Amino acid sequence: MHTFAAVFARAPEGWSGAETPLDEAEDVADVADLMRGVAAETAGDPVLLLVEEDDDWFGVLRMDAMGEPRAYVSAVRDDGLGALFRPLFEDVPTGSAGGDPAVLRDLGVDPARLGDLGDRALPGDPLGALAELAGFADEFDRLRDA
Repeated sequence: MHTFAAVFARAPEGWSGAETPLDEAEDVADVADLMRGVAAETAGDPVLLLVEEDDDWFGVLRMDAMGEPRAYVSAVRDDGLGALFRPLFEDVPTGSAGGDPAVLRDLGVDPARLGDLGDRALPGDPLGALAELAGFADEFDRLRDA
């Protein structure tokens, strides 16, 4: 199973990113705690988790300050990493897009564009496009190419 998960934090000096293993996370609360830790270490706001699995789906989880996570996934899943995020999308059928398509609006990602990215491309492609639109493409590329 191919997965990619990385946390990106916007700090005063710019965006920083780090690949993030999620194999010990049991639920979305564990993932949110991990993101809060990154926010505290970097003084970053917002903090974003970009995730993809098996070129099948991608997701964006966002934390602002100490708020609750907001998310968008291109396809809700019940297995793998998707199971971590499933409780956020209880009323969404498996395989359907779910969440808040405006999760990155203030970073320059139009909600309609986010939905279009999920419909037309492999997950790695939309994540790169999201990183470029939001202003951290260099950090994203550095992690993807590592």
